[in-house]
Amino acid sequence: MSLVVVSPYSEEWPNLFRNLRDDLIRLFSPTSITVEHIGSTSVPGLSAKPVIDVLLGAESLADIESRINLLSEHGYEYVSRYEKEIPERRYFVKSPANSLRVHIHAVKLGSRIWREQLAFRDALRNDLSLRAQYQSLKLQLAEQFVNDKSAYSAAKNPFVESVLATVCNIEHGV
Repeated sequence: MSLVVVSPYSEEWPNLFRNLRDDLIRLFSPTSITVEHIGSTSVPGLSAKPVIDVLLGAESLADIESRINLLSEHGYEYVSRYEKEIPERRYFVKSPANSLRVHIHAVKLGSRIWREQLAFRDALRNDLSLRAQYQSLKLQLAEQFVNDKSAYSAAKNPFVESVLATVCNIEHGV
């Protein structure tokens, strides 16, 4: 069982993401994709679990599924077990020996998941108070659920949902 570890923000995280983005664009070529850095490592100044979360958007899930074997050959493990809960997402994990773990959330470009992930990230990037609240919550939950990553993640959901409700109200239809 691995522990919930929340690390201080690192200036290296955006650089790691850029390398991943370039790698994914190359692997999907000539299919057009959009790759965004999401999750706490994408928010300057925010502490995070040492995981680079990547949002990969394609025109269809079929475009993503057509690259499962190629992604696997490059160290991205396809994890299908969450598809019952989130059927509109394809999920991949990479655990390089000399870098941070990578989670790829591959979805249809412009889908609800796409819009919500970017809305939450942008809300945290643009509101210092909101970012501070989220950081405080994450640190408290990491201590409370140090041995239970699932409980840690689930306990963050009400905060995330409240931010999305506010942002969606403001942006009408995100």
